[in-house]
Amino acid sequence: MQRGWTWLKTSLTGLDQIGTWLAPLALRLLLAYEFWQSGVEKFAGDNWFHEIRDRFPFPLHLLPVELSWQVAIWLELLGAAALVMGLGTRIVSLGLSLLTVVAWVSVHAGLGYNVCDNGWKLPLIYLVLFLPLIFSGPGRLSLDALIRDRFLRGERRIWG
Repeated sequence: MQRGWTWLKTSLTGLDQIGTWLAPLALRLLLAYEFWQSGVEKFAGDNWFHEIRDRFPFPLHLLPVELSWQVAIWLELLGAAALVMGLGTRIVSLGLSLLTVVAWVSVHAGLGYNVCDNGWKLPLIYLVLFLPLIFSGPGRLSLDALIRDRFLRGERRIWG
């Protein structure tokens, strides 16, 4: 019986160690893909924010529409790139979460969001997916971890 528990403990420990590398990476890559697609679509398209400006929450409705458009495009594109690399992950995740809330309130409420027939399902999923990245960080397979290990904890190497 003791052998079974030892095997289980060893297996769970191994899964925990793999999870610190792969689980946050999977979240980052999924979210990066979604926001990259949205940013590319905006970059290649026409600014339609002027049609919905009055629905932007305070104080965002006070900003010029062109500025809001550019902020959305570049936050999505640069944010997606940063998520892939795991660079500034907590800040980027917070920024993209706020962008998601603004989009949810201003653009998608009642209109549907991507593949959903309601305005809340997919943005809520995105927000929940961002929570581990905001509160637990990007995981071991990230530039954030490399920087943290190199500069905040001394010269300990994470890659070998």
